[in-house]
Amino acid sequence: MYEFAQAESSLGPVALAARVANKRRMRYTHPVTDPMSKIISDYQKWKQQGKDLQSQARQAMEVRFSELLSEAVQLAEEYRADFGAQLKPPSSVTAFRYKAGPKPKAKKVPKPVASEPRPEPVPEMPARKLAGLQKRLATAQRKLEEAKAAGSPTRDWEDKIYEIEDELHPAGQS
Repeated sequence: MYEFAQAESSLGPVALAARVANKRRMRYTHPVTDPMSKIISDYQKWKQQGKDLQSQARQAMEVRFSELLSEAVQLAEEYRADFGAQLKPPSSVTAFRYKAGPKPKAKKVPKPVASEPRPEPVPEMPARKLAGLQKRLATAQRKLEEAKAAGSPTRDWEDKIYEIEDELHPAGQS
């Protein structure tokens, strides 16, 4: 009892309670030679080795990924420089962006002096389409004359004729 009183005075009540609890636990613990303890400790070692291996694999994959991306950027820039077009990634890659280096400076070629502005060529309409438009125009004009003779409103037919004539105009017809 004297030891208890002396220990209480030097350690304090909380520290004393912790010391008593530790002594109780030490009495009831099983020795390390227990087969379950060995299995558990082996498992914990294996788990730690797995974490180490996982971190090594992660680092190796990140380095390899960076190397491949650098190589892809180099190929894309070379393709653009040689062929003048962007290299398209496969359909499974949804985005591949990179900061392009400075473009190689092209040799300056003197521009030819434009003497006269060239008129834009008028696209030719296929004969079949042209014939169809002419037939529609003739029909619309006939219907307009019939509407005028009957005293009906003619605005719809006049609009239709203007539309058909606009379609014919690029073909050089009037």
